[in-house]
Amino acid sequence: MLDEAPFGLVLIDSARLLRARCDRALDAAQLGLTAGEARALFYVNRHPGSRQAALAAFMGVEPMTLVGYLDRLESLGHILREPDPTDRRAKTVRLAPEAEPLLEQVLAVFRGVRESVLEDFAPEEFDRFKSMLARLRARLLADERDGVAP
Repeated sequence: MLDEAPFGLVLIDSARLLRARCDRALDAAQLGLTAGEARALFYVNRHPGSRQAALAAFMGVEPMTLVGYLDRLESLGHILREPDPTDRRAKTVRLAPEAEPLLEQVLAVFRGVRESVLEDFAPEEFDRFKSMLARLRARLLADERDGVAP
């Protein structure tokens, strides 16, 4: 029996627990959004005017999953879908101006979770950790894009 869990399992377990904490924090904030919808709102703001398929790729979700989030966000008036000027069959998505205060609330919820779970980390530890995770994500995305097998 191994004493130490493999890196991948520790990372997966940590991500699952963090996601659950974010879900509970969003519920407690009573913003009326699921974690997936909140995440979609963030990515729509981060990549304004992107096509739905591109947003799904940025988020790492199936297009049909994203469509469900976008349908709800649109029905609540938080996003705007518009025909892509280069391809009228495609839709681009952007944040509705009225949703900016909601996005700020969502980001405040996530900041609160981050501060809570990382309170034992020194600021330089957090900065290094975030940088390392960003590099890991970039590597994994590149490998996936290039079809690199495990």
